[in-house]
Amino acid sequence: MTVIVTVKINDGIVLASDSASTFGIGQIYANAEKIVNVIKGMPIGALVTGSGNIGSESINTIIKDFRRDLTLGMINFDVSSYTIASLTELLANYIAPKLTSESLLVRMCGYSAGRPHSEVHDLKIHEGRVIGIEQLRGESDWGLSWAGEYEPLNRLILGLPGTLDDTLKSKVDNAQEREALHSEICRDAFTYFALPAMPIQDAIDLARYLVQVTIGYIQFNVRQHPKTVGGPIEIATITKHEGFKWVQRKHFFKEEANPR
Repeated sequence: MTVIVTVKINDGIVLASDSASTFGIGQIYANAEKIVNVIKGMPIGALVTGSGNIGSESINTIIKDFRRDLTLGMINFDVSSYTIASLTELLANYIAPKLTSESLLVRMCGYSAGRPHSEVHDLKIHEGRVIGIEQLRGESDWGLSWAGEYEPLNRLILGLPGTLDDTLKSKVDNAQEREALHSEICRDAFTYFALPAMPIQDAIDLARYLVQVTIGYIQFNVRQHPKTVGGPIEIATITKHEGFKWVQRKHFFKEEANPR
């Protein structure tokens, strides 16, 4: 599994993730890449959770193949009029023929051409089939979003344990009363962590904290096996004027040995 976090504010979006990747046989690797700059030099990025591979290739590599084909003009893409929604659809069409039985979520983030504010769209794939594209946050919709291991941040931000629904069903027979009680608990328990006007550096610090909380929760939860979140934290930002920028990133090579 994994954790991915986005913090959407007035000035842009912060993308953050852990680096753990779990395979069906139970093997866990700690250095998966889950954040991608979808098009170099443009304010567009993606996060991935779920299956780390499609066939014999990592989803990270496949998205970079998609980026290469866009850049070379092999995919019909108009840089002057694209939208995040249309780009997500192009990626869905690109990935679909490669799927076998994978389940994953690709969260596309960034600015549509000429637009003043960012958007977030989810590409959902289940058991080898694209099941839909959903706008998670529009241009005027701000706040936190997370996916992967939901439980830690559901508890921290929403104040909701994963067992709440089962507990309510065991205590309250009437469905309408149960729904009303659930809504009341959600309203009272919610904690506000982000404001639209917060500076981008504070949004970065918040995103890092939320990933750290998830890693710590999974690590020290004695009932959580295997430990499906961990490894280095990666963070990137997407802003209108600076575009996609890495804030912290792991490398499998030494930078001093690879001059640019």
